[in-house]
Parts: sequence; C-alpha cells; structure tokens
Amino acid sequence: MTVQRPVILAAVLTMASSLSLAQTPAASPPPAQTAAQALAQAAPPTPEGRPIKVYLRAGLKTHAAGQHDYPQFLADWSKLLTERGAVVDGSLHFPTAEEIADVDVIVMYKGDAGYMTIGERIVLENFLKRGGGLVGIHDAICADDAAWWASIMGGAKKHGETNFTLEAPVTYTFTEAADPITKGATGFEITDEAFFLMTWAKDPAPRMLATSPVAPTRSAGTHAGEIAPQAWTYERTFFPRLGGQPTFRSFVWMQGHNYVNLQDPRVLPTLLRGIAWAAKAPIDSLMTVRPPQAPGQRRPSPQ
Repeated sequence: MTVQRPVILAAVLTMASSLSLAQTPAASPPPAQTAAQALAQAAPPTPEGRPIKVYLRAGLKTHAAGQHDYPQFLADWSKLLTERGAVVDGSLHFPTAEEIADVDVIVMYKGDAGYMTIGERIVLENFLKRGGGLVGIHDAICADDAAWWASIMGGAKKHGETNFTLEAPVTYTFTEAADPITKGATGFEITDEAFFLMTWAKDPAPRMLATSPVAPTRSAGTHAGEIAPQAWTYERTFFPRLGGQPTFRSFVWMQGHNYVNLQDPRVLPTLLRGIAWAAKAPIDSLMTVRPPQAPGQRRPSPQ
C-alpha cells in the first residue's frame, strides 16, 4: 500500500495552524479594534454590479414549533436573497470545497455549526484564507472548541455551561451609530434567547454593534442585568504574522431562537447589510427586491 505522505503532512500542518489560532477565553467583552488592526489589508471587494454568491448552511429541525427552524430558513432565505439579486445555493450538510469554490459568504443558521470534523475545518479554513465571509445566526456560534471558533467568529458559546436565558425579552441598544450595518437602527425589544459567558477573540477583538441586558430568567442567575453583546463584526487575516493576505469577515446576530424574528422588519435590514458586509459587497446590495424577470430574460452572469 502506498502512503500518501504529502497529503498527510498537509493535513497535519493545517491542523497545527488551526491550533495556533486559538484564543484564551475571556469573561467579559473585549475592547474595540485598535487603529493598527483596522488597517489590515482588505480582500478585493465583490465587483460592483456582480451578484453576491451566498451559500446557506442549514440543518435539521430542532426545538418546538417555530423555534430553530433551519430547514424553513433554507427555503425562505433562498427565495428572499434571490429576490434581492443574490446567487444562492445551500443545503443541510457542511459544504464541500467544490460547493463554495466561488462563494462570497456562507450564512449559517444551524445548531452547533462550530462542531466540525478535521476535514470540514480544512475546507472552511481554505475558504477563509482566500477572504471568504461568514455570517452566524443564533446557535451557529456554538462549538466544541469555543476558543478556535471564537478565532473565526469573534465570539463563541460553549455547551456544558449555563450561559443562556431561554426565551426572554432581548432589549437592543445599538452601540455603533455610525456603523453602516446598523445605520438607522434604534433600540427595540423582541422575545428570543440570548447567551452570556461567551468566549471572545482578543487579538484582534470583535467590534460590538448591539448589546442587551441579560434577562432575569432562572438560568441567568447572578448574571441577570449584565450587559451582553448581541451583534458584532470580526475581521482579520487568517495568518496574522504574514503579509499580503486578504482579510476574512464574520458577522454575528445572536438571536433566532424564535425563527419569526429573523424577518422582523426591525431585524431584517441589519441581517441583510451584515451579509453584504461579510461578502465585501456594497452594503445596501441586498436591500431592494428586484422586479420580476420578463419571459426569456437572463440573469446577470455571476462571473
């Protein structure tokens, strides 16, 4: 039997690079990015006028009716994003390298999306190395290795800890009034689930866009009233010590326990702009529903 030594060595080196990126958990949200971090080289933006290429990573239905409805998300958001000019693919499985070869952004609404095999990590990390974007909704930020997932998403939730409110009021305060993702957003309240005691990336740190007090549920315990981040952005190069790389971008919206909230008119604009931002496309690319195509009319080429 011939041993494929180069393949094995490449996998080992990729695993080592993943481990070197792990961040030390922090008990409280980190400070904003420094000016030096903000000057990190950005990946080439999505060309003006080209459709954003989106891959929807969903999963099997869990929880009660109307909650964590990942298959419904795949159906609804395929249509919602296509109507806004995006080119959309997706599935209930982790994407293959071929499926995301030319994708701009992966949008994840799936329980425990951070639980991955070594092979899946390699596919994802190769996507990030070329500057691909990620969007995480609700428990897509849960992972078995919270430090590694925080180094990808900016923040992550670890199972086995009481770090959730269950269904409760979430009262948003938008902390970055000038940020293009949340422009025009004012405080409001929905009923959903929030997390706390998160693991946060430190170098660089995520940029917090919205916070809420932890609701006084039984599971919140002594954390009730603490101010916890609910939405943030994260951007960095995959190999921090090397130059000449594109950055990858991640955007997180923590809610989505109650599926209906994802299309709440107070929430939807921020989600759409967050997807466009992660794809490095013009920020309002997905804000307008396009007119129906005339018979025989062809869509613009995604190339």
